[in-house]
Amino acid sequence: MNVLISGITGQDGSYLADLLLRRGYKVFGIVRRSSTSNLSRIEPIKDKITLIQGDLLDQSSLIEAMKIAKPTLIFSLAAQSYVPLSWTEPLLTTEYTAVGQLRMLEAMRQVCPEAKMFFAASSEMFGKVIETPQNEQTPFYPRSPYGVAKTFGYYITKNYRESYHLYACSGIMFNHESHRRGFEFVSRKITNGIAKILTNKIDHIELGNIYAKRDWGYSPDYMEAAHEMLLQAEPKDYVISTGITHTIKEFCNIAFNIAEMPIVWEKEGLDEIAINMYGHVVVKIDKNLYRPAEVDLLLGDSTKIKEEIGWKPKYSFSEMIKDMVINDLNIERNKNG
Repeated sequence: MNVLISGITGQDGSYLADLLLRRGYKVFGIVRRSSTSNLSRIEPIKDKITLIQGDLLDQSSLIEAMKIAKPTLIFSLAAQSYVPLSWTEPLLTTEYTAVGQLRMLEAMRQVCPEAKMFFAASSEMFGKVIETPQNEQTPFYPRSPYGVAKTFGYYITKNYRESYHLYACSGIMFNHESHRRGFEFVSRKITNGIAKILTNKIDHIELGNIYAKRDWGYSPDYMEAAHEMLLQAEPKDYVISTGITHTIKEFCNIAFNIAEMPIVWEKEGLDEIAINMYGHVVVKIDKNLYRPAEVDLLLGDSTKIKEEIGWKPKYSFSEMIKDMVINDLNIERNKNG
């Protein structure tokens, strides 16, 4: 069967392509035309997949991509997914993350309405949470332009499913990381920062709200869930999460311990700092990194997908962080070599 992935060059898209190739699919990926295309995440499999130029801002290019791929399964993963950037570029975020999903659905409706589509929805839709933990029935209260855009994407997917009888569903994915995560995200900022500290490239990391709580999973696990959702007889929306929450501060503690550089925290609030065993300050708080409207607690209840599909995460929080720390240490040490 043919599969079409938007966002194939990203963290999730690259892992999904790996998975689907192993399972015997012919994989097509939509990539934007640019002068500096970043194909590093799919470099090992580039010769095994077919890349099609397209853009979420260009309806005709998406229609053409679906005509070329003739997909049985469509994974709509592409978006402007960095939450802080959505505050400085809200219109661009809306065009890509919200209207971009509408364009994907419309292209599917026109070209291959018999296909099945997975939309990458987000726990950021819950935002200022109404209840904890959050499940498929929890009301949305997004707290960022990104969260609002994903909420639109979720509802327009549901609308097209019900209005045009398309097989289109949303996976409400909670935070998920890996060593393929972008360097701008806080998880990778921490692990790469530790690697740079250990290789004497920087002396400390600057973070925002270290008490924000997130439900963190491992990207390859979540891509397995996405694939399994499209193998079901009926299209349904599911929360994809671990059901365990951790603060950014906890993430730091584990990451520094894995790097054999344990830290202790001193002071409070914006003056809080982390000091390593040599007495050096390795983490500082920067108030400019706080969000205008913070999301304090995200904790997913994935009971539905576990009971109906049998999916559950395989990797633990600490295993995920270990993968990231070791990878980033190898990257920075190789630069020195």
